[in-house]
Amino acid sequence: MRALFIGLALAFGIAISAAAQDSDIKGVISDQLNAFEQDDFDQAFTYAAPNIRQIFRTPENFGTMVRRGYPMVWRPGAVTFLDLERRGVGFVQTVQIEDADGVLHFLAYAMMETGEGWKIAGVSIITAPGVAA
Repeated sequence: MRALFIGLALAFGIAISAAAQDSDIKGVISDQLNAFEQDDFDQAFTYAAPNIRQIFRTPENFGTMVRRGYPMVWRPGAVTFLDLERRGVGFVQTVQIEDADGVLHFLAYAMMETGEGWKIAGVSIITAPGVAA
């Protein structure tokens, strides 16, 4: 009976931890999207992982990359969080973003846990299942 109780307690603890990570990851992505909508690239840059910060060096460079390469992220319409998968030491959050023209885009957000919390380590545009590139 004691082993069953311990097993259930561990399972419950793992479930709560996973739910907290899910919520924290979605919060970071949402906060960055909100910063982009306000053209607050300084704030948006704070959600980037060290590898991204090293590549772009300044919020201005980062903002230019987002405006040119990810306009649906810079000016998102409806945002829907889809699957969250553990990959290596982090997670990948799939996000569906509808742009201003009503076109759906699917993005994979690579998430990395740092001493400052979850950070975005990369974003890739992915093709929706059943859609030819």
